Amino acid sequence: MFLWFHKFGSPPHFYRIAGKWIPWLSGLFLVLVTAGLFGGLIAAPPDYQQGDSYRIMFVHVPSAWMSMLVYVAMAVCGIIIMVWRMKLAEIVLISSAPIGASFTFLALVTGSLWGKPMWGTYWVWDARLTSELILLFLYLGIIGLHNAIEDKRVAARAVAILAIVGAVNVPIIHFSVEWWNTLHQGPTVTKFDKPSIYWSMLLPLLLMALSFQVYYVLALFQQCRAELLRRERNSKWVEEL
Repeated sequence: MFLWFHKFGSPPHFYRIAGKWIPWLSGLFLVLVTAGLFGGLIAAPPDYQQGDSYRIMFVHVPSAWMSMLVYVAMAVCGIIIMVWRMKLAEIVLISSAPIGASFTFLALVTGSLWGKPMWGTYWVWDARLTSELILLFLYLGIIGLHNAIEDKRVAARAVAILAIVGAVNVPIIHFSVEWWNTLHQGPTVTKFDKPSIYWSMLLPLLLMALSFQVYYVLALFQQCRAELLRRERNSKWVEEL
């Protein structure tokens, strides 16, 4: 297991493996997102209270999930960097930041568009919304900090510390609707014992969530390959390419 982990962390090996997976991930993403959008925007019935306006959740909810998932992945990479100083973990961390920031921005925008007809306003300083906005600032802070430090090995350790410390915001986002009295609705998908959402709506939502996860891996592989070429441009294996 340790040998496999060490081999996968090798830049040339990862570059080749990621290149082989990208076409397959692209096809899988297209299938999943097409099925999810069809099920959510066409096949699913209107909500008895919100009508068709609820359909924005098929983009909003997976984006919000991914905003937290990507940050957790970055925090794990941060721990690996601090303990083992693994170069690939540095690349995965900084390559994930713009992807996670994009998911967070999309979650905030779609949430605001849904909030206007439901709450009568695009924005309130709600616990869930505010903590999600802080998450966006954390992503932007990591990107800015990394770009501000010229030595990328030093920059990697700095952003690793910020990613680890900022991870405390993730459980706050997740449990905010349970800890405080907020406008944002409580959990629905995770209540499998007493479902709060019909399966005709839940299935396309899960398909969209899965498609967003595949997209993250796909975009991450592309970003990492580009970053590897930039960092290893003077190495022998890059010259052989």
